[in-house]
Formats: sequence, structure tokens, C-alpha cells
Amino acid sequence: MAELETFRADTRAWLEANCPAEMRQPMRDEGDACWGGRNAVFQSEAQKLWMERMAARGWTVPDWPKAYGGGGLSPAETKILRQEMARLGARNPLMSFGISMLGPALLKYGTEEQKTHYLTQIARGEIRWCQGYSEPGAGSDLASLQTKCEDKGDHWLVNGQKVWTSYADKADWIFCLVRTDPQAPKHKGISFLLFDMASPGVSTKPILLISGNSPFCETFFDDVKVPKDQVVGDVNKGWDVAKYLLGHEREMISGMGLGGSGSQSLGEAFADVLADDPVLRAEVAKFDVDALAFRAMSERFLDGLKAGMAHPAQPSMMKYAGTELNKARHELAMAAGGSDALEWESDRARGGKAAREWLRTKANSIEGGTSEIQLGIVAKRILDLPGA
Repeated sequence: MAELETFRADTRAWLEANCPAEMRQPMRDEGDACWGGRNAVFQSEAQKLWMERMAARGWTVPDWPKAYGGGGLSPAETKILRQEMARLGARNPLMSFGISMLGPALLKYGTEEQKTHYLTQIARGEIRWCQGYSEPGAGSDLASLQTKCEDKGDHWLVNGQKVWTSYADKADWIFCLVRTDPQAPKHKGISFLLFDMASPGVSTKPILLISGNSPFCETFFDDVKVPKDQVVGDVNKGWDVAKYLLGHEREMISGMGLGGSGSQSLGEAFADVLADDPVLRAEVAKFDVDALAFRAMSERFLDGLKAGMAHPAQPSMMKYAGTELNKARHELAMAAGGSDALEWESDRARGGKAAREWLRTKANSIEGGTSEIQLGIVAKRILDLPGA
């Protein structure tokens, strides 16, 4: 206990001394996030400095082994770091699908060469990843995917299409599910492949959403050559890797329920408009109570996950709860904003920020597995309810 208190004091002092003041402000929107990558454009010198300082300490991925660019912290130390960052209002120094999804899968299934090569780049923000899972005919039924991957002796040849590929037009590399054995049962003939988005034959096309913005893309593969050693796990056993990664993806998406890095409640954020609206005030109060309960549940879940004691289906429960909470947050933001929140392009409405973000949350019920699929998993695997 004394060692942890010493670690907390040292961590607090380091964060106070090294986190730029600009990085202690809540993010205004997702454009304020630092994604890294070989074509990274930093919003400010402070953002770049914060990412570099945290990466040098291994604290972009504090619980990863030091050999792979991490901080080598214990679960208890990692929790203290997160608490001290929250106390300071410090932003996440690096957002990355490599950190939240691919990294855990590589730590479990990757070869030593793959871990040494990719994890260190991810930790330092040098490589940005996208996820090649869903296809036009394989969304919730992901195992029906048809992207073909042929063994050509000295390389793989990939042909097919992915859809809803978040930030594919900005990513450096993709972790992709491909079918390597079309004759095998659909869950058995899938492999998990890594390849460069700059490879000849890879192209992307953004998908415009109703909000006017979108991170989503269609992604096309036309005779893409991939080195043979780019398979993670065993050939034709990629479904095991895919399922493990999906748990971490749903954990990541559930974090939307906690909002941004700031700890301000909706009651505090909308205090100026709540005094004259008792109905809205009651709804905001209920939301703030639900948000506190979700934060407590998230802490308990993450503690269990780090200790290897979490139920395998808990990420589905967390994803659904976080999705609903995030949608409710933006519904209330629209209600509190009144008619001004409906403006779409004016400067006063910051380019329709409230309305666009509210519309964007509608996709939360689909991405990372639909809400209906998550509820089915919870019903079957946690509540042990009978099937239809």
C-alpha cells in the first residue's frame, strides 16, 4: 500500500509538471484527438509534446510490457495513473485502434517478431490502424465474410470488399479478416491478416452519413499482395483472434458512455438553462445518476478484466449500456439547446455541432455489433435465458 501511495504521489507530480495546460481542457470534438500515424498532423505543439512525453514514459500503453513500448505498470498502478489523469483533466495522449483493439490481440496471439515490430510503433504513435471486418453481406453475421485470400506460394493474394471501415482513408495499416479456406465451415476458414493500406490494389471511398460527416469508408482490395508472415495466429483460425479482439472493441466503444476527459456532469454543463425547466432538470438529474452508476460499473469491469476474472460476455453488456448512455447524453444536449441546437451551419451553432453529434450517435447502435446482437449475447450467456 505504501508503494502505491508513493507511486501516486510521483505520478501526480510528473503529470503536473509535464501535461501542458492546453491538454488539460476537455476535447471539443473528435477532431481534437491525437491519432498519430505516419501522416499525423498535430492540432498544436502542446498536443505533440504531450503525446511524445507520455510515449517516452510508456504511458500511452501503461500496462503493456516495457519490451513493447509500454510502461510495465501493474493493474493497480495503471488505475492510479488513470485516476490522476482524470483529476487533472488530462486528455488521452493518443487515440488508436492499435492500442484499444489490435494491441491486445497481438499480445495474446502474435509472434515475438510481430509484437516487437508493431507494438512499439503503436505505443509511440507511429502507425495508425483501421479494422477490416464488416462486409456488404457480412455485418452482424460476420463469419459469412467472403473477402478471398489465396495462397500464392510466396505471398497471399487478397480480393474483396469491406464496409463501415472507420478512418480507412486515414489509416496506415489494416487488420483484416479474410477467407483462406472457402470449403471449410464458415467459422473455420478465416484468417487474421495485417497489411499496408498503401499496398497496390487497396482503395477507399468515404461513406457520407446523415450528420454530414463520417469516419466510415468502403474499402476495396484488388489483387493485393501480402507477405506470408503477416498472418496473426494460425491460418484458418482467425476467428479465435477476431472474437478476442471484438471483446476489446466493445470495451472501447462502451467508453463513450463516460463522455470526454472532463468530469463535468450534465447538470453543471446545462445549469444556466435548467433553472426554468423542472422537467428537463429531472431528466438531466436522472442521467447524471445513471452516468455515475455506469462509471462505477466500468471501474469494476476493468478491474475484473485486468485480473482475468471478467465474464467473456461482459463487453457486450458494457457496449450496450455505454451506447445507450451516450445517445441519451446527446438527446439531452439537444433538448437543453432548444431551437439553437437545431441550427445546421451558423457560426452561433458552431457549424451545427450539437445536431451533427446527436445524429452521429445513431450509428452507435450499429458499430461494433448491433444493440440487438449485444442484448442477445447478454440474454444467452449472462442471464442464461432459453433460446427462441
